Amino acid sequence: MAAAASSSSPPAAITCRAAVAWGPGQALVMEDVEVAPPGPLEIRVKVVSTSICRSDVTQWQSTAQPDLFPRIFGHEASGVVESVGEGVTEFQVGDHALTVFIGECMSCKHCVSSKSNMCQTLGLERKGVMHSDQTTRFSIGGKPVYHYCAVSSFSEYAVVHSGCAVKVSPTMPMDRICLLSCGASAGLGAAWNVADVSKGSSVVIFGLGTVGLSVAQGAKLRGASKIIGVDTNPDKQEKGKSFGVTDFINPAELNEPVQQVVKRLTDGGADYSFECVGDTGVVSTALQSCSDGWGLTVTLGVPKAKPEVSAHYGLLLSGRTLKGSLFGGWRPKSDIPLLVEKYANKEIQVDGLVTHDMPFSDINKALELMLQNRCLRCVIHMPK
Repeated sequence: MAAAASSSSPPAAITCRAAVAWGPGQALVMEDVEVAPPGPLEIRVKVVSTSICRSDVTQWQSTAQPDLFPRIFGHEASGVVESVGEGVTEFQVGDHALTVFIGECMSCKHCVSSKSNMCQTLGLERKGVMHSDQTTRFSIGGKPVYHYCAVSSFSEYAVVHSGCAVKVSPTMPMDRICLLSCGASAGLGAAWNVADVSKGSSVVIFGLGTVGLSVAQGAKLRGASKIIGVDTNPDKQEKGKSFGVTDFINPAELNEPVQQVVKRLTDGGADYSFECVGDTGVVSTALQSCSDGWGLTVTLGVPKAKPEVSAHYGLLLSGRTLKGSLFGGWRPKSDIPLLVEKYANKEIQVDGLVTHDMPFSDINKALELMLQNRCLRCVIHMPK
């Protein structure tokens, strides 16, 4: 493996190990990949820890973009800056950083407003390439290997745009704060930024995975009086309690619609409803579970199929609101350092979301755990 580039010489291409997906749903294969030097405003990161997000699994299995293989997945990661490209002033070699699947350019219409985190320059990348020049930084035998969300952290090294990375203190545990680059932050932000959960309110959360439990934690910290968790996995009941869930519903054990139970528990409907499953059918159920007049439903999940949402118009006519949430509304560079600080001060819980720690060589086992719903977050530790 090539050593880190010195500050006096321009970065060169390096070869490292990466878990490459050669086709939808196919087991990842450990390959030697060439990682190009970082381009202008890019940094190359030596990945230290990466956790497996449900969206990695969904897109790995998806047949919607068969041309984007071979591909390296992974986006929820922490690492050390190995080299920097031209024009990068914020990062230096040796800095610790979180990678983020959306960026913040600081200058587009959305970035200069206080209304959105949907950067027009560094938004969600769906073509398997880098934002800057629409090409890849990975290759095998001279042929391109596609990125995922312009991060691709299932690799020992990854090139990301400097606007899609957040500098963090070297004192932070990288195998835990990596969760703040996606799942944990997405849930907390949905409760705080998107829904703005109020004290004494009632909340129902569909899906108690990493994101749903983080929503529960956010609602608890805001003082919600009733937090209902809905999940078909009975093991989530006890786990939910540690994140603030006060009531648990298992739809598999009901002989009536979930929304009817929620309405009884909340005197007509919850103030806030969150869909964290990734099922557009559940969006409609979540909308029916919130209150007439002011009920707000927030959808966070990435659907595996049927991306269209359908709901009876009467649900909206009666005053309910349906909103989407990407990364919890957080602006990566402006806001994520504040969450890291809250973690450092023990104001938010992240460690309890990690159920497994595994070496990089066992990444396929980690994917199986996710597919079997036997884990929340599995943190992959890269070779030192």
